[in-house]
Amino acid sequence: MNRILLLEDDLSLMNGLSFAFKKQGFESDVARTIKEAYALWTDGKYDLLVLDVSLPDGSGFEFCQRVRQTSKVPIIFLTASDEETSIIMGLDIGGDDYITKPFKLGVLISRINALLRRAKDFSSADTQLNSNGIKVLLLQGQAYKNGELLDLTAAEYKLLCLFVQNPNTVLSKEQILDKLWDCDGNYIDNNTLTVYIRRLRMKIEDDPGVPQMILTVRRMGYKWNVIR
Repeated sequence: MNRILLLEDDLSLMNGLSFAFKKQGFESDVARTIKEAYALWTDGKYDLLVLDVSLPDGSGFEFCQRVRQTSKVPIIFLTASDEETSIIMGLDIGGDDYITKPFKLGVLISRINALLRRAKDFSSADTQLNSNGIKVLLLQGQAYKNGELLDLTAAEYKLLCLFVQNPNTVLSKEQILDKLWDCDGNYIDNNTLTVYIRRLRMKIEDDPGVPQMILTVRRMGYKWNVIR
């Protein structure tokens, strides 16, 4: 049975989500403040986190950053803000998905199930990937270039895994967004993906200005080019 940590200070929403999670067969613990969430959190205890952004004693972003120091557990943010800068910040610090209030409960449950499936797929896949001097350790959630640990955000790490798992294959922008975020809304667009591609190139390419690994295929998408 999957276990969810819900960080939400709105009492009616908290109770509604707790009931819905139980109905879906999930176990859940609830925190109404950052302090309560810290007291509940232990790496490996939860299969997924649902975090409200605005809380009485801080931000869900703050808690996410703390979790990402030790864990790759899937994280979904709940917020009333749909500003692009806030969305990018949430994804960039390690969030896996982002849903704005008000939302349909069925949509949230669908996103949760998608992230849980993806996490299961990652854990059941080969434990190590190697390409172009890049080594990805899936169980540890780490990637190395020529033996040096790469400092990747969660989104950059997932993007790298997707490319390395599909060598010499053109992936459209829509395919990449669907695999990474299962987005069925408009909150993630091509411009956001372009930002992540650029940041990943800065960290893995010898010359990011003339990329050799992540190639742009005009009017089609991107391709992981196997060069060694």
